[in-house]
Amino acid sequence: MNSNERQVVRTPGAPAPIGPYEQAIRAGGFLFLSGQVAIDPATGKLLAGDVAAQTRRALENLKAVLEAGGSSLARVVRVSVYLADMADFVRMNEVYTEFFGDFRPARSTIAVKGLPAGAAVEVDAIAIA
Repeated sequence: MNSNERQVVRTPGAPAPIGPYEQAIRAGGFLFLSGQVAIDPATGKLLAGDVAAQTRRALENLKAVLEAGGSSLARVVRVSVYLADMADFVRMNEVYTEFFGDFRPARSTIAVKGLPAGAAVEVDAIAIA
């Protein structure tokens, strides 16, 4: 792929986009992932449960898109986490650490007024392709 080209990445292992965007775009040696919430790809419905359960599902969705794009959690360089309630920060971090372990990509955590589908958390990332 030419360094000026963009390639769409799609996988049934993560929910289909609910708007005019792609799950990820590969460009310039990187994979740019759209935000993932706790939508179960099998049902298309938001996972019921607390922020820990929703964070786990969102990160499983993110992992599926990374793998479909030929990357992995170990190649993530930047993460943005959006929380509907900053009181959920500690619980989100506990699950986040299960996925990233000792590897710590750069990250921002932002409190927001609302998220798609009424989710408690949304996660996006940039990874080396």
